[in-house]
Amino acid sequence: MEKFGLIGYPLGHSFSKKFFTEKFEQLGLTNHKYDLFEMEYLKEFPAMWQNNDLHGVNVTIPHKEHVMGFLDYLDSSAQKVGAVNVVKKEQGKLKGYNTDYMSFKETLYKWLPHRDLTALVLGSGGASKAVQVGLDELDIDYEVVSRKKTSGDCTYLDLKKEPELVAANLLIINTTPLGTYPEVDERPDIPYGQLTSNHFLYDLVYNPEETLFMKSGLEQGASVKNGIEMLHLQADKSWDIWYNQ
Repeated sequence: MEKFGLIGYPLGHSFSKKFFTEKFEQLGLTNHKYDLFEMEYLKEFPAMWQNNDLHGVNVTIPHKEHVMGFLDYLDSSAQKVGAVNVVKKEQGKLKGYNTDYMSFKETLYKWLPHRDLTALVLGSGGASKAVQVGLDELDIDYEVVSRKKTSGDCTYLDLKKEPELVAANLLIINTTPLGTYPEVDERPDIPYGQLTSNHFLYDLVYNPEETLFMKSGLEQGASVKNGIEMLHLQADKSWDIWYNQ
Protein backbone atom coordinates (compact mmCIF):
# COMPACT_ATOMS: atom_id res chain seq x y z
CA MET A 1 0.00 0.00 0.00
CA GLU A 2 1.31 3.47 -0.95
CA LYS A 3 0.11 6.03 1.56
CA PHE A 4 -0.20 9.81 1.44
CA GLY A 5 -1.95 12.29 3.69
CA LEU A 6 -2.48 15.70 5.20
CA ILE A 7 -1.06 17.07 8.45
CA GLY A 8 -2.48 20.09 10.26
CA TYR A 9 -4.79 21.13 13.07
CA PRO A 10 -7.73 21.08 12.96
CA LEU A 11 -8.68 19.12 9.84
CA GLY A 12 -12.46 18.85 10.07
CA HIS A 13 -12.84 21.34 7.23
CA SER A 14 -10.53 19.55 4.78
CA PHE A 15 -11.60 18.25 1.36
CA SER A 16 -8.17 16.73 0.64
CA LYS A 17 -9.00 13.15 1.56
CA LYS A 18 -12.09 13.17 -0.67
CA PHE A 19 -10.14 14.79 -3.51
CA PHE A 20 -7.29 12.28 -3.49
CA THR A 21 -9.49 9.25 -2.82
CA GLU A 22 -11.51 10.11 -5.93
CA LYS A 23 -8.31 10.77 -7.88
CA PHE A 24 -6.92 7.35 -6.97
CA GLU A 25 -10.20 5.72 -8.02
CA GLN A 26 -10.16 7.55 -11.37
CA LEU A 27 -6.58 6.43 -11.98
CA GLY A 28 -7.32 2.85 -10.93
CA LEU A 29 -4.75 3.02 -8.13
CA THR A 30 -6.34 0.56 -5.74
CA ASN A 31 -3.15 0.26 -3.72
CA HIS A 32 -3.06 3.98 -2.85
CA LYS A 33 -4.57 5.59 0.24
CA TYR A 34 -4.85 9.15 1.56
CA ASP A 35 -5.33 9.79 5.29
CA LEU A 36 -5.76 12.77 7.59
CA PHE A 37 -3.09 13.13 10.28
CA GLU A 38 -4.50 15.67 12.67
CA MET A 39 -1.70 16.88 14.93
CA GLU A 40 -1.62 19.96 17.07
CA TYR A 41 2.13 19.73 17.62
CA LEU A 42 4.86 18.68 15.21
CA LYS A 43 6.63 16.53 17.78
CA GLU A 44 4.52 13.70 16.32
CA PHE A 45 5.81 14.37 12.80
CA PRO A 46 9.06 12.33 12.80
CA ALA A 47 7.35 9.17 14.07
CA MET A 48 4.95 9.23 11.08
CA TRP A 49 7.77 8.38 8.71
CA GLN A 50 8.61 5.13 10.48
CA ASN A 51 5.77 3.78 8.35
CA ASN A 52 7.60 2.75 5.18
CA ASP A 53 4.34 2.90 3.20
CA LEU A 54 4.08 6.68 3.67
CA HIS A 55 5.43 8.43 0.58
CA GLY A 56 4.27 12.02 0.99
CA VAL A 57 2.04 14.47 2.82
CA ASN A 58 0.41 17.83 2.33
CA VAL A 59 0.88 20.38 5.09
CA THR A 60 -1.71 22.92 6.19
CA ILE A 61 -2.32 25.39 9.02
CA PRO A 62 -0.60 25.84 11.43
CA HIS A 63 2.52 23.89 10.38
CA LYS A 64 3.62 25.27 6.99
CA GLU A 65 6.56 27.21 8.40
CA HIS A 66 7.64 25.13 11.40
CA VAL A 67 7.68 21.85 9.46
CA MET A 68 10.75 23.06 7.58
CA GLY A 69 12.84 22.35 10.66
CA PHE A 70 12.02 18.64 10.36
CA LEU A 71 13.05 18.27 6.71
CA ASP A 72 16.33 17.24 5.10
CA TYR A 73 16.00 19.33 1.92
CA LEU A 74 13.98 22.23 0.55
CA ASP A 75 13.01 22.63 -3.09
CA SER A 76 13.59 26.06 -4.61
CA SER A 77 9.84 26.76 -4.38
CA ALA A 78 9.89 26.25 -0.60
CA GLN A 79 13.06 28.30 -0.26
CA LYS A 80 11.46 31.13 -2.21
CA VAL A 81 8.32 31.20 -0.07
CA GLY A 82 9.76 30.26 3.31
CA ALA A 83 6.97 27.74 3.86
CA VAL A 84 6.15 24.15 2.87
CA ASN A 85 2.84 22.59 1.92
CA VAL A 86 4.12 19.37 0.29
CA VAL A 87 6.60 16.83 1.69
CA LYS A 88 8.00 13.91 -0.29
CA LYS A 89 10.11 11.04 0.99
CA GLU A 90 13.01 10.36 -1.36
CA GLN A 91 15.47 7.57 -0.54
CA GLY A 92 14.68 7.90 3.14
CA LYS A 93 15.07 11.70 3.16
CA LEU A 94 12.30 14.29 3.44
CA LYS A 95 12.09 17.12 0.92
CA GLY A 96 9.75 20.11 1.16
CA TYR A 97 8.01 21.95 -1.67
CA ASN A 98 5.53 24.79 -2.02
CA THR A 99 2.74 24.45 -4.56
CA ASP A 100 0.57 27.11 -2.89
CA TYR A 101 2.22 30.14 -4.43
CA MET A 102 2.15 28.76 -7.98
CA SER A 103 -1.51 27.80 -7.65
CA PHE A 104 -2.48 31.14 -6.13
CA LYS A 105 -0.63 33.04 -8.83
CA GLU A 106 -2.27 31.03 -11.61
CA THR A 107 -5.81 31.42 -10.27
CA LEU A 108 -5.42 35.13 -9.51
CA TYR A 109 -4.00 35.80 -12.98
CA LYS A 110 -7.04 34.17 -14.60
CA TRP A 111 -9.55 35.88 -12.31
CA LEU A 112 -8.44 39.50 -12.26
CA PRO A 113 -9.47 41.54 -15.33
CA HIS A 114 -6.36 43.71 -14.87
CA ARG A 115 -3.40 44.04 -12.49
CA ASP A 116 -3.38 47.83 -12.24
CA LEU A 117 -4.25 47.80 -8.55
CA THR A 118 -2.73 47.32 -5.11
CA ALA A 119 -3.56 44.71 -2.49
CA LEU A 120 -4.01 44.06 1.20
CA VAL A 121 -2.89 40.60 2.35
CA LEU A 122 -4.74 39.65 5.53
CA GLY A 123 -2.53 37.42 7.68
CA SER A 124 1.20 36.80 7.94
CA GLY A 125 1.58 33.01 8.22
CA GLY A 126 2.73 30.38 5.74
CA ALA A 127 -0.21 30.86 3.36
CA SER A 128 0.39 34.61 3.40
CA LYS A 129 4.03 34.10 2.42
CA ALA A 130 2.93 32.06 -0.60
CA VAL A 131 0.49 34.78 -1.62
CA GLN A 132 3.16 37.44 -1.26
CA VAL A 133 5.51 35.58 -3.63
CA GLY A 134 2.67 35.19 -6.13
CA LEU A 135 1.89 38.91 -5.97
CA ASP A 136 5.57 39.77 -6.35
CA GLU A 137 5.78 37.69 -9.51
CA LEU A 138 2.67 39.39 -10.88
CA ASP A 139 4.11 42.83 -10.03
CA ILE A 140 1.21 43.70 -7.74
CA ASP A 141 2.17 45.93 -4.81
CA TYR A 142 0.71 44.98 -1.44
CA GLU A 143 0.70 45.55 2.30
CA VAL A 144 0.50 42.73 4.85
CA VAL A 145 -2.09 43.17 7.60
CA SER A 146 -1.39 41.33 10.85
CA ARG A 147 -2.53 41.37 14.44
CA LYS A 148 0.96 42.53 15.46
CA LYS A 149 2.87 45.41 13.87
CA THR A 150 6.06 43.34 13.94
CA SER A 151 4.49 40.68 11.68
CA GLY A 152 3.25 42.92 8.88
CA ASP A 153 3.13 46.39 7.37
CA CYS A 154 0.06 47.42 9.36
CA THR A 155 -2.45 46.01 11.84
CA TYR A 156 -6.21 45.55 11.80
CA LEU A 157 -6.39 48.45 14.26
CA ASP A 158 -4.56 50.60 11.72
CA LEU A 159 -7.26 49.77 9.16
CA LYS A 160 -9.92 50.99 11.59
CA LYS A 161 -8.00 54.20 12.22
CA GLU A 162 -7.32 54.67 8.50
CA PRO A 163 -10.26 53.04 6.66
CA GLU A 164 -9.10 54.72 3.46
CA LEU A 165 -6.48 51.95 3.25
CA VAL A 166 -9.28 49.52 2.47
CA ALA A 167 -10.85 51.93 0.01
CA ALA A 168 -7.53 52.45 -1.79
CA ASN A 169 -6.46 48.80 -2.09
CA LEU A 170 -8.87 47.17 -4.51
CA LEU A 171 -7.60 43.60 -4.04
CA ILE A 172 -7.99 42.09 -0.56
CA ILE A 173 -6.82 38.53 0.10
CA ASN A 174 -7.73 36.59 3.22
CA THR A 175 -4.95 34.12 4.06
CA THR A 176 -6.17 33.51 7.63
CA PRO A 177 -8.39 30.56 8.66
CA LEU A 178 -11.12 32.95 9.86
CA GLY A 179 -14.49 31.81 8.56
CA THR A 180 -13.45 28.20 8.01
CA TYR A 181 -16.01 25.54 8.90
CA PRO A 182 -17.28 25.13 11.59
CA GLU A 183 -16.51 28.74 12.67
CA VAL A 184 -18.51 30.14 9.76
CA ASP A 185 -19.62 33.29 11.62
CA GLU A 186 -16.06 34.66 11.77
CA ARG A 187 -14.39 37.06 9.35
CA PRO A 188 -11.30 39.29 9.32
CA ASP A 189 -11.91 42.52 11.24
CA ILE A 190 -11.70 45.15 8.50
CA PRO A 191 -13.97 48.12 7.70
CA TYR A 192 -16.22 46.43 5.14
CA GLY A 193 -18.17 49.65 4.61
CA GLN A 194 -15.21 50.93 2.59
CA LEU A 195 -15.61 48.22 -0.05
CA THR A 196 -17.02 49.10 -3.46
CA SER A 197 -17.98 47.43 -6.72
CA ASN A 198 -14.38 47.99 -7.84
CA HIS A 199 -12.99 45.69 -5.13
CA PHE A 200 -11.89 42.08 -5.52
CA LEU A 201 -11.96 39.79 -2.46
CA TYR A 202 -10.06 36.50 -2.68
CA ASP A 203 -10.57 34.14 0.27
CA LEU A 204 -8.17 31.20 0.48
CA VAL A 205 -10.79 29.44 2.62
CA TYR A 206 -12.80 26.92 0.59
CA ASN A 207 -15.14 25.41 3.20
CA PRO A 208 -17.73 26.91 3.23
CA GLU A 209 -17.79 27.85 -0.44
CA GLU A 210 -19.08 31.32 0.45
CA THR A 211 -17.51 32.67 3.61
CA LEU A 212 -18.75 35.59 5.70
CA PHE A 213 -15.77 37.56 4.33
CA MET A 214 -17.05 36.95 0.81
CA LYS A 215 -20.68 37.65 1.72
CA SER A 216 -19.65 40.95 3.28
CA GLY A 217 -17.90 41.87 0.04
CA LEU A 218 -20.86 40.89 -2.09
CA GLU A 219 -23.12 43.14 -0.01
CA GLN A 220 -20.93 46.06 -1.07
CA GLY A 221 -20.93 45.02 -4.72
CA ALA A 222 -17.41 43.56 -4.73
CA SER A 223 -16.29 40.60 -6.83
CA VAL A 224 -15.38 37.55 -4.73
CA LYS A 225 -13.54 34.25 -5.14
CA ASN A 226 -12.95 31.33 -2.78
CA GLY A 227 -9.96 28.99 -2.52
CA ILE A 228 -11.39 25.83 -4.07
CA GLU A 229 -9.69 26.28 -7.46
CA MET A 230 -6.38 26.98 -5.73
CA LEU A 231 -6.88 23.87 -3.58
CA HIS A 232 -7.42 21.65 -6.63
CA LEU A 233 -4.43 23.13 -8.46
CA GLN A 234 -2.04 22.74 -5.54
CA ALA A 235 -3.31 19.18 -4.97
CA ASP A 236 -2.65 18.27 -8.62
CA LYS A 237 0.81 19.80 -8.35
CA SER A 238 1.37 17.77 -5.16
CA TRP A 239 0.52 14.60 -7.04
CA ASP A 240 2.97 15.51 -9.80
CA ILE A 241 5.70 15.88 -7.17
CA TRP A 242 4.91 12.57 -5.47
CA TYR A 243 4.36 10.53 -8.60
CA ASN A 244 6.24 12.10 -11.50
CA GLN A 245 9.35 13.69 -10.02
